Amino acid sequence: MEIRPKRGFIRPLGCGIFIKKFLNGEGPFDSPKIDPEEGAPPVDIRFYYKEAVIRAYATDLAGKEVERRIRMGEEVTPEEIERLEEHYLKLIPTRVVKVRYHSFMTYFSKIRRLGWVERSGKEETSVWQEESDFHPRAWPRVYYRLTDKGREAPDEEWSNPLRTLYPEFT
Repeated sequence: MEIRPKRGFIRPLGCGIFIKKFLNGEGPFDSPKIDPEEGAPPVDIRFYYKEAVIRAYATDLAGKEVERRIRMGEEVTPEEIERLEEHYLKLIPTRVVKVRYHSFMTYFSKIRRLGWVERSGKEETSVWQEESDFHPRAWPRVYYRLTDKGREAPDEEWSNPLRTLYPEFT
């Protein structure tokens, strides 16, 4: 039985699991650790998730190169592996990784509707509010944190909040 997907690709890490761990203050995949009570704005979460996905792709590409070199009989040092990871990290354009703003915000809204995240009460003035004469009433940066319900939700539900919201359509 072949387990490889026929078309497309598989994300190296799930968005929902990343959000859960990030808001829990764990700092997944080399992202910064935050105060779980303060939370973070969705825009920042998306930024760190996208960085983590790009790093994971670079590590995967370096791993494939190392495997190829080993099959050819070459010896690969840990320093060479690190250099390859940095090399591939520079080659991957950020637009290649499809973590688009709208898609992420749609995903985040599903998590909000499930009651897994809530406003923490902290807000910041956004750049648009500070530096623009045309958008004085722009939205502030609203911080979100995990709720107890979100902490208790299993990873399977975090991986597919749409199925969790609408179980009748499985």
